[in-house]
Amino acid sequence: MPLEGHYERQTTPLYKLSARERRAAFWALIATLAAMLAVILFTVSDSNPGPAQGCIRSQVAGIVGAETISACGQEAVQVCTRASHFEGARAETIVADCRAQGVRF
Repeated sequence: MPLEGHYERQTTPLYKLSARERRAAFWALIATLAAMLAVILFTVSDSNPGPAQGCIRSQVAGIVGAETISACGQEAVQVCTRASHFEGARAETIVADCRAQGVRF
């Protein structure tokens, strides 16, 4: 059976924050939110734009994982011509990227 005043004693906080401690916690929260907002705003932009006209950049399956095939100009024509002689997902991806970028092969 609970004793008189037992609930109040058990639920009363041991220590109440002072006005100075509340202000410090508030400014720490503001600084943290500002830092998080700055990180989000600086990382939103596109850091990997698409290839220039006449260049290709294909993401294909490699031995260990994704492999990036990048080439421009005559090298892109050679890569596209070589890929057009093969069959399979890798070659089809390269040829599709060549056509999308307007590389003639």
